Amino acid sequence: MKLNNFLYLSILSCALILTGCSSSSSDDDNPPPPTGGGDDDPVVVLAPSAATLVFPEDVTECNTGVVDPNDETKSTVTFEWNISENTDRYTVTLTNLNTNSSTFVNSNTNEVDILIDRGTPYSWFVTSRANGTSESADSQVFRFFNEGPGVENYAPFPAEAVAPSRGATIATTTMVTLEWTASDIDDDIVSFEVFFGTEADPVTSIGSGETTSLEAVPVTSGTTYFWTVVTTDSTGNTSTSEIFQFKVG
Repeated sequence: MKLNNFLYLSILSCALILTGCSSSSSDDDNPPPPTGGGDDDPVVVLAPSAATLVFPEDVTECNTGVVDPNDETKSTVTFEWNISENTDRYTVTLTNLNTNSSTFVNSNTNEVDILIDRGTPYSWFVTSRANGTSESADSQVFRFFNEGPGVENYAPFPAEAVAPSRGATIATTTMVTLEWTASDIDDDIVSFEVFFGTEADPVTSIGSGETTSLEAVPVTSGTTYFWTVVTTDSTGNTSTSEIFQFKVG
């Protein structure tokens, strides 16, 4: 009887030991899942912020350009802006306001030298870009006049449309007010003349005056209109804006 009790206790002890070993082994073979922070976590790329333009300044004459020794009609100007956050590279968009043709120049720093025409008005802005994202940010647009030989009075900058904005579709109406902005380094603008019509290159003058708006212009629903503004200063210099367009819904 004692022998049987001893065998029973021995078998029970072994069973308990085996159960404990099995439980420990199971925990080792199935570790808890990771709680995060591993290499597989997605990388968040922040969108770049807009740069702040420094030089050439807005509505000024740029007189620091280095004249090209091989072509006196051109000079090299250094464009500068402040470094923007979360940005790896920049694109400068430079537009000749006489021809409305644009040049695009890339830079990995916050400045770049560009060879441009002398005696010519320009606009420019900077686009900030970052690696790993398609998002970008544009700076403000500045306009300047690149110094030319013997210029004593500068032509006005071409007018810019305010309302209707370029390419806008406006609500059905029979009358619109055309509004624009204008600037001049010499600050001597004296008049504006507006050309308006349904043709892509409007030639019909619908009014002139000293203000930057023209009221009660008749329109028809479902029609696309084109308009442009000729700006004149006190010495007779003129500039012609690009051709703006809008549609009446």
